[in-house]
Amino acid sequence: MTGSDEHSSTSRRTFLTGVGGAAVTAALAGCSSSGDTTTDTTTSGTTSGTTQETTSGSQEFPVTITQGQMPTTLDPQDHRSTPTDNVVLHTYEGLLSRTRTGQMQAQLATDWERVEDGRVRFQIRDGPTFHSGNDLTPADVAYSINRIVDPDVGINSPQSDQLAGVTGAEVVDGERAVDVLSDGLNPIVFSLFATYGDVMEQAWVEENSADYVSTHMNGTGPFEFSDYEQGVQVVLERFDDYWQDPADVSELTFNAASESSTRVNQLLAGETDVIVNVPPQDISRVQNGENTRVDAVSSSRVIYNGMRYDVEPFDSVEFRQAMNYAVDMQSIIESVLDTFGDATSQPTLEGFVGFNEELSPYPYDPDQAEQLVEDSGYAGAEIELHSPVGRYLKDVEIAQAVVNQINELPNVSASLNQREFASLAGELTDGDITTSPHWYLIGWGNATFDASQTLIPLLTSDGALTSYENDEFDSLIEQAQSESDTEQRREYLEQANAHANEQAPWIFLNRQYSVYGVSQRVSWRARRDERIDAYAMSQT
Repeated sequence: MTGSDEHSSTSRRTFLTGVGGAAVTAALAGCSSSGDTTTDTTTSGTTSGTTQETTSGSQEFPVTITQGQMPTTLDPQDHRSTPTDNVVLHTYEGLLSRTRTGQMQAQLATDWERVEDGRVRFQIRDGPTFHSGNDLTPADVAYSINRIVDPDVGINSPQSDQLAGVTGAEVVDGERAVDVLSDGLNPIVFSLFATYGDVMEQAWVEENSADYVSTHMNGTGPFEFSDYEQGVQVVLERFDDYWQDPADVSELTFNAASESSTRVNQLLAGETDVIVNVPPQDISRVQNGENTRVDAVSSSRVIYNGMRYDVEPFDSVEFRQAMNYAVDMQSIIESVLDTFGDATSQPTLEGFVGFNEELSPYPYDPDQAEQLVEDSGYAGAEIELHSPVGRYLKDVEIAQAVVNQINELPNVSASLNQREFASLAGELTDGDITTSPHWYLIGWGNATFDASQTLIPLLTSDGALTSYENDEFDSLIEQAQSESDTEQRREYLEQANAHANEQAPWIFLNRQYSVYGVSQRVSWRARRDERIDAYAMSQT
């Protein structure tokens, strides 16, 4: 579907006028505001606690959240899925965290400082307990970091590059502290730990099987594990002994529906309280519902078509450029997304450290596309786009529009393969590029607001989800990750984005907008990092 049946829908601009809310207007209108966009070359930080505001929860206030997909596991260190994060981050916590607008704040650490190049120190909070009843220790923290970055500790974590540059962690003798070691300066190490690095109880992990750890939870967070029916639902309960005030939400249920219409109908019927990815054509239904509203924000997620550099016809830069010229992204934004999206010119989103302001999205030029296909030597190519169903806002519709537009070229044939997200994501994250689809639609959220955490995993030669290999590009990233001067580092990242724009390892699609449907009984504001934080919810 390319939007021909959506003429009566509420566009982004109409929606902003209709809701009349200044907060929603600000959230939708700005793409470059908010977020911690500084490089971590400062020496220390300290705060006594998070800035989360809740009241002590004692009343019954159950909340249900419906996502597009169920979690792939309950092991917080063995996945690369935002729907999984949204579940496990209610139970597990990290050393640092971020506010709703992206500012870094303390969590299980109270102070942090750079001791020297390659070594930073975190002072560990005294007081948090795991849901097992055992106290949090520095040894648990060091073990958790090592479990992510060192495959010899227990698992081959797909999150190792989320702590890019980190080589290990060790307990500091005589202090309630942990030193984190890196290969070189690691200029964004604190930003990494503000987003990644969930802490687990070492004894609990080592005493239980991998299957048990993937189907149960034991963290320090505001909600504890209650029940898990794989593929159906996860139920959490308020942890009354939480080291901060207990949550207002008494019981938290996660379920999923891949069809957006199903999620909308469930919300309108009062069967769920928060739904993700309200499609543009249903925004007015939710906004005008008797007991529902819409909350939307430009997210930190980029949607793109990866093209594997090592297979025909995508091994040709001319062919990859042709695919970009063949796609009319602006028409897709207007007709499919109803303006809830922004065209992209590079892997890094506007407002992130390293975004190159001099780059523009590829213009729609089918004649140029046709000529470049001829120049590539791959005229007559037949290509198949693999796309998830229901994971991202209008993902299948975007994919179909891309395929239709490329199919209009006289010298390329394109088709669409609709996939279950878990299956597609598994192929992309198994560490073997040769098993990945040649051409695929996927989204990437980057909650660090730093270009490196998109460029490293997706485009460097050893990236966890890479579709590309180039020595010049790798060199730019290596220089950026060892550079202490903020402006020089930014320049390296901007050059890397310019390289990506010119070499076109992706079809550059759109920045996703997070559009939620919310019950009027729940007070909650959307976050740019796509985290659905029930600890921030209260009863209206």
